[in-house]
Amino acid sequence: MRKVLLLAFLSLMVSCSLLRLSDSNLKEDELLYTRKYIGNFVEYHHTAPDISGGTNLVWIKTTLFPAFGQLSVYGRNCEFSPGDQLYLRSRYSTDGSFGNWEYLVENEYSVSYRLSEFRNEDKVLVQSLF
Repeated sequence: MRKVLLLAFLSLMVSCSLLRLSDSNLKEDELLYTRKYIGNFVEYHHTAPDISGGTNLVWIKTTLFPAFGQLSVYGRNCEFSPGDQLYLRSRYSTDGSFGNWEYLVENEYSVSYRLSEFRNEDKVLVQSLF
């Protein structure tokens, strides 16, 4: 009887220690990514509202997105400096009756712009949803 109790006690201790070990490996900041690195800023180009569907767009070129037409943000000019590390950050906006996710392009400091849904594919301006 003692051997059975000892075996049950040891089994319980091993299972609890494995549970604590697996729980300690997970950290809260590893479970949810709020920013994704999209490259270092290279340059930008502004598109007038008459060309881009009535909105001012700034097309951004980074080291990971080296061609204009892949990343566009709303605005007239861009205050990023060459070499700034840029990140794509998601944010939940509660405007209106339903909430929406919006995406921001930001640097390490305080400059950020809202990502637009416009892309330039085959020299045609298209609207894509994320």
